[in-house]
Amino acid sequence: MGNLLKVLTCTELEQGPNFFLDFENAQATEGEREVWNQVNAVLQDSESILTGLQAYKGAGQEIRDAIQNPNDMTLQERAWNSVCPLVIKLKKFYSFSLRLEEALRSLLTSLTCPPLTPTQHLEREQALAKQFAEILHFTLRFDELKMRIPAIQNDFSYYRRTISRNRINNMNLDIENEVNNEMANRMSLFYAEATPMLKTLSTATTNFVSENKTLPLENTTDCLSTMASVCKVMLETPEYSSRFNSEDTLLFCMRVMVGVIILYDHVHPNGAFNKSSKIDMKGCIKVLKDQPADTVEGLLNALKFTTKHLNDESTPKNIRTMLQ
Repeated sequence: MGNLLKVLTCTELEQGPNFFLDFENAQATEGEREVWNQVNAVLQDSESILTGLQAYKGAGQEIRDAIQNPNDMTLQERAWNSVCPLVIKLKKFYSFSLRLEEALRSLLTSLTCPPLTPTQHLEREQALAKQFAEILHFTLRFDELKMRIPAIQNDFSYYRRTISRNRINNMNLDIENEVNNEMANRMSLFYAEATPMLKTLSTATTNFVSENKTLPLENTTDCLSTMASVCKVMLETPEYSSRFNSEDTLLFCMRVMVGVIILYDHVHPNGAFNKSSKIDMKGCIKVLKDQPADTVEGLLNALKFTTKHLNDESTPKNIRTMLQ
């Protein structure tokens, strides 16, 4: 099974199989190479996207000066010239989300296609499973950063208002070649989301299921629930977590676990919190709660605010209580 080690006793009748995936060292086999290369071309840009987002400062002062002095054209131009490069940067982030969406679809196709079961896919295609995990890891990191930068929506709102106001008399409108009205509308919807990357992946996964009508829903949901079990076991079992070379891998596993739970919750008709769910939600939440609070606050918030079925009547009260 390569780097895949089956761990604990088999509990397939209860919560699905438990596996240990070597997220640090999995290498692509010849059969995985084509898809792996396609996805890697996207993932290799992910760190620069995060670096760019982390460095985002916004044009708050310039915008305030322009609004407070509407007749001062120097201040109007200064604000406009400050915002335009930021809008180009925001377009870059948005465009990357579209590339990430395509990468996710490629991975889902590979990891759910018959005749292999999702578990068999994960056993035999660990490098693709690792890339799936890396997409989720990036997504949660991006959204955690975005939630701390209110300047993004403020800057973009100012841009939309200003460009609509008489097309800014005699001001440089070359930016419309980069961000036309249709693009601006799509970007506006994207950044209006509290967690835009997670929303993109959730929608992509839901669309993947609806567009592949001949593929059993269980192929997709079992892939997600198995990944959740993988991460939960690695986090709660010192024998396995101690094998990681870096402590960062623990946070990686936490983000991946939360990411697949959210995707499962959006795709499965009954969600992740229902008693019939193949994800041990109580166990997953406990694993998170056992970590330092400042490490997992964003992840617990993601479960609280970006899942679809948490507040359903069928969700056990103790699950909701654990997330309060």
